[in-house]
Amino acid sequence: MKFALVFSLCFIAACAQHQPQFYSFSPAVGRGLGTSFASSGEGRITAVRVWESSGSYIRGFQLRYDYAWTQIYGRKYGEEQELVLYDEEAIVQISGKYSTSNFIYQLIFVTSRGRILMAGQPVGTSFNFYPEHSHCELLLISGRADGNGLTAIAAHWGMVYPANGNNTMMVH
Repeated sequence: MKFALVFSLCFIAACAQHQPQFYSFSPAVGRGLGTSFASSGEGRITAVRVWESSGSYIRGFQLRYDYAWTQIYGRKYGEEQELVLYDEEAIVQISGKYSTSNFIYQLIFVTSRGRILMAGQPVGTSFNFYPEHSHCELLLISGRADGNGLTAIAAHWGMVYPANGNNTMMVH
């Protein structure tokens, strides 16, 4: 009995290690001044908030991983917009506009169900981030922000797998 349990645990661990591990990176756009950041959390991204100056640029954003909100990246100032994802829904695209001389002016988050959150103004150069592999989703956002708002943004994509035997998620 003891051997069977040890064998089963080893087999489960080996299977988890052999799941496909797809990762892609959408390189940063923007001027890149200010303090660098990278969002982090446990589990899948389940919501996003964005703050924009009325008729202007993106001040900050925040992600929710499972049930816990991250810190605010950038600044909580101006109009807040929020998108709460449904079960099994994921962010599969981020588009927007940026200026090489100052800020990220627009962010558009697109989900696997075709829903969107659009914040900011369509001013500047366009960008479009998406995963290189199907079945991948947004894992984290990195970039730079100064005291006024977001100055650069990049996206990291991959797969989220259920952890064995519980409801937590493992990100690869």
